[in-house]
Amino acid sequence: MDENERSSRPVRARAVAFYLPQFHPVPENDTWWGAGFTEWTNVAKAKPLFKGHWQPRLPADLGFYDLRVPEVRERQADLARHAGIEAFCYWHYWFGNGRRILERPFNEVLASGRPDFGFCLAWANQPWTGVWHGQPKTTLLDQTYPGEADHAAHFETLLPAFRDHRYFKVDGKPLFAIYDPDHLRETAGFVAQWQALAQAAGLPGLYFIGMSNKYDKELLAPFDRLMSFGPGNYIDTRPRTNFDRITDRLNRFDMTRSTYARFKNRYLGPHRHDYRNVVDVFMTHEDQDPRSTPCIIPNWDNTPRSGRRGHVFLNTSPDLYEKMLRHGLKQVEGHKQAERIIFIKAWNEWAEGNYLEPDAKYGTAFLDATRRALAAEGV
Repeated sequence: MDENERSSRPVRARAVAFYLPQFHPVPENDTWWGAGFTEWTNVAKAKPLFKGHWQPRLPADLGFYDLRVPEVRERQADLARHAGIEAFCYWHYWFGNGRRILERPFNEVLASGRPDFGFCLAWANQPWTGVWHGQPKTTLLDQTYPGEADHAAHFETLLPAFRDHRYFKVDGKPLFAIYDPDHLRETAGFVAQWQALAQAAGLPGLYFIGMSNKYDKELLAPFDRLMSFGPGNYIDTRPRTNFDRITDRLNRFDMTRSTYARFKNRYLGPHRHDYRNVVDVFMTHEDQDPRSTPCIIPNWDNTPRSGRRGHVFLNTSPDLYEKMLRHGLKQVEGHKQAERIIFIKAWNEWAEGNYLEPDAKYGTAFLDATRRALAAEGV
C-alpha cells in the first residue's frame, strides 16, 4: 500500500487494528476444545458473573461469521476503511520448525488479492497453554526457536506478504511486530538476520515493533518502535486493593482440583477495573523511551475465556474510548508522517471483550468514535 494513498480523506495518523484469525475451525482446536470450536464458542456461552455484568456480548452487523468466507473479510475491510483505519495487523503464529496454526484467513487474503486493504503481521511468539480453562501448566503448542535456519525459513514464508502492495510499510519497510521480545530473548541476532534477509530480497529492510510492558533496554534496543499494550500495562501498575492482594495470592497456586479453587470460583473474581481509571492512567503516563507508540484498548472482558479468573473493565463507553484515542493521537503528532502510527487492540478479539466490530449493544458507535477521532481537523 502506498504510504501516501492510505485513505480517501485526510487522517491524523496511521491507525492499525490487531486482528484475530481464530474464527474458523481447525483440527487442533477440535481436539483440544471439541469439534467445531472457534472464538465464537466461548463468546456465545458466556454468562454474567456479577450484578450488572454485560455478558454475553453478541455481534450485530457481521453476525457469528466464519473467516473462511471472502464476503466477511470484504465487509470487515469496508467497515474499517470507513472508520479511517489503514490496516489490520493479523496475529501470526510460528512455533518453530515450520509449525503454524490459524494461517488460513491471511493466506487466502494474500493469495486472492482481496480485500484491497492494508495489512501487516504480529508474531504471537508465546506457547499455547490451557490457561483460558484454568490449566496454565498444560502446554498445547510450545514456542521454540530452533536457530538461524528456522528463522530464515520463517522469513522466506512471509516474504510474499512483505512484497505485497497492500502490506503496511514505513519508508518502504514492511512493519513486523513481535509480541514477546522477552520470550524470544535473542532479539539483536534475530532482527539483524531478518534485516539482512530483507535487503538481500530487494527490500529496504523491515520496520520492527517490539511489544512489551517490561522495559528491558538491551532486549528492546534493536526495535524501531516500542509498544506497551492493555490490559497488562494498566493491571500491572494499578494501585493494589486488599481484594487484589487476596486474589493474586490465590492465583499463584494451581488450584484447579482444590477446595480453594471451588471457593475462589464461587465467591471471588473476576477482577474488576474502572475504565475511567484506565483512561486516566493512559493520559497521565509518560513513556520512558522516545520510540514508544500508543496502543489504544476500547474495552476488556476476558471472562468468556477465563471465567472468574478473568479481568473486566467497567464503565466503558465509546466516548471514553474516543477520549483515550484522541490523547494517543496527540502523542504521535510530533512524528514524521510515515511514523505517525497508532495501534488499536483490537478489531475482533470478542472473547476478550476487546473489539471495534458492531455489537448488539452499541452498534457501530465505537467505529464512529474511531472515525471522529482520526478525521483531520476541518474535514
